[in-house]
Amino acid sequence: MAGRRPRRHRGRRAGCLAVALVVALGGGVAAVVTVLRLQDEAPPVVQRCAATVDGTTWFLSPEQADNAALIAATAVRRGLPARAVTIGLATALQESKLVNVDYGDRDSLGLFQQRPSQGWGTPEQVQDPVYATGIFYDHLVQVAGYEELPITEAAQAVQRSGYPDAYAQHEVRARAYASALTGWSPAALSCTLRDPDPGTGAVAAVTARLHRDLGELPLTAEPREGGGTTVVVDVAPLAASDPANADRFTWAVAQWAVAVAAPLGLTHVEAGGQAWDRTEASWTAATAADSPATGQVRLTLGP
Repeated sequence: MAGRRPRRHRGRRAGCLAVALVVALGGGVAAVVTVLRLQDEAPPVVQRCAATVDGTTWFLSPEQADNAALIAATAVRRGLPARAVTIGLATALQESKLVNVDYGDRDSLGLFQQRPSQGWGTPEQVQDPVYATGIFYDHLVQVAGYEELPITEAAQAVQRSGYPDAYAQHEVRARAYASALTGWSPAALSCTLRDPDPGTGAVAAVTARLHRDLGELPLTAEPREGGGTTVVVDVAPLAASDPANADRFTWAVAQWAVAVAAPLGLTHVEAGGQAWDRTEASWTAATAADSPATGQVRLTLGP
């Protein structure tokens, strides 16, 4: 009897090994199937915006680009030079990383980290990007010769920061986005985005944002065959302030539209013989059907 027990144990061990082998093989097959399925799926889209000027590309997140669009559009609407936009963007990049934050040093808040205790407005006001941007420019234009001052000096004259030289590090990035968003560098700003979020793509939302940022520019909206809506914006009221450079206002509106495409659900923008699509990383030549009339920008909502 003592001689038979080892054989029974060996049998049990052999059975356990067989079960373990089957489980291991099964797990290996499952892993291979999972890998193959992942290879069949498209990689996730990395959402970001890019401004390419003078051969260098600078990136922002869609949220940062959305705020940059407001800062630039406010200056365009007021007739301020691109230099003012560069100063505004460099300031916001340093103060808040171009994000409308609800915290800061002491009582500093918002895009420009303005302090209610220093007379910038109520906490609610300085956290409103429209108000914050407007009052920043109100102060900037009171700085004598701000257009000729170094960026860091002009920004510091407004902000009175404890780190007066910090704004300079953002100058080149800010200048690239300012040049694109004011229309001086056509087809320089593009965003790569995922499909629109549910609930975006409403004509009313696009109209409200356009009028808020750039003024009450005339527009028309028509349903598209196959779904979605086409919105055509007339930039003539903006261009009236500088007829010799009318084309730049078309590009200012077009690249503003790309920068705000994520929150507004825009999928396509055409202007000046060029077209941007939500899934593309650059502007491409537009077809004849895509090209709107001179002085107009065509926006597409939906598919």
